[in-house]
Amino acid sequence: MRALIAAAVGLAAALALVIAVSAVGSPQGETSPEPMLTTVPGPPK
Repeated sequence: MRALIAAAVGLAAALALVIAVSAVGSPQGETSPEPMLTTVPGPPK
């Protein structure tokens, strides 16, 4: 029974966090036109 209560409390906390983040919204600003590097660059040629 304690495990069920702990799971319910954890789920409620996660849901509250998601609602809080979505209520704040995304920060204002512009995105960079340059793509992000997803791999380590190779050796210089």
